[in-house]
Amino acid sequence: MRRRTPAPPSPLPQRDGVDPVRVRLPAGDAWTTVRDHLVARLAAGAEVIDTMLDEGRVVDVTGRPVPRDMAYVPGMFVWFHRELPAEERVPFAVEVVYRDEHLVVADKPHFLATTPRGSHVTETALARLRRELGLPTLGAAHRLDRLTAGLVLFTVRPEERGAYQTLFRDRRVGKEYEAVAPYDPALDLPRTVRSRIVKERGVLAAREVEGEPNAVSRVELLDHRNGRARYRLVPRTGQTHQLRVHMSALGVPILGDPLYPEVTGPVADGDFRRPLQLLARVLEFTDPITGREHRFVSSRVLTAWSSYENWAGWTGRSGRLSPRATSAEDAGTH
Repeated sequence: MRRRTPAPPSPLPQRDGVDPVRVRLPAGDAWTTVRDHLVARLAAGAEVIDTMLDEGRVVDVTGRPVPRDMAYVPGMFVWFHRELPAEERVPFAVEVVYRDEHLVVADKPHFLATTPRGSHVTETALARLRRELGLPTLGAAHRLDRLTAGLVLFTVRPEERGAYQTLFRDRRVGKEYEAVAPYDPALDLPRTVRSRIVKERGVLAAREVEGEPNAVSRVELLDHRNGRARYRLVPRTGQTHQLRVHMSALGVPILGDPLYPEVTGPVADGDFRRPLQLLARVLEFTDPITGREHRFVSSRVLTAWSSYENWAGWTGRSGRLSPRATSAEDAGTH
């Protein structure tokens, strides 16, 4: 099998912890100039592309600006910085629970995306950690949903990232989650839930369909009171929204979920009320580089369990945290 040639290093530095965009000109296209290809490929439009080229903001592998009339060369790379969107700051810290020369394990808060995507770019765990730790080469080995809090593994050295990503791909990472959801005394637990889940591009919610199971979750009851329960969830597979789908299918949807059992609309930026009560509590694995046995446990608490009144009472016309909901406990951390 022919190995793919790695891309050359970027001639542009990061900006606010965010990598520049890299575009490789594909073979087989019949564009006359680099400019023509960028106009056709990018959604920014011809006027924006022309302005970027005229201002020298698109560069080649040597860092030299690409002029409008540069000839199209298949396989060529160009780089540029995207215009960063105005982002609402997520007012919770990313806690570093472990760091060595190979990896960083962080405890991510609710509402913060793991990596830059869509409208969340600088306000992501990766960009924040790059800035705060002074580690521009930091990369994510896996992701958590923006609304889910808990442990995320980042790698320090790009050449080692694949080894850690392989742990997740091969299911050699022990993962435990915790959730707060309604209590159903008729629900027989513990149990292992198996189903087939599909997530269609452009559709917010995943769904269960008939067919060979591709999603397996262990669900255990930890405690219950006042009609609510705390659950331990152990995913055996990694389908999108798997735990949220399975809990909803059991009739006990996770508190604060805007998608399951029915879509109520995405959580708006700046609205930090009622965070999804799902937490990536435990990560354990054998380090593929050092051979060390690692087990990390999140110190965060799910507020709907520790202080339901505060979780349910996060209100206000602005949709922001009320003054009484800004303590460490209310923000979901110790």
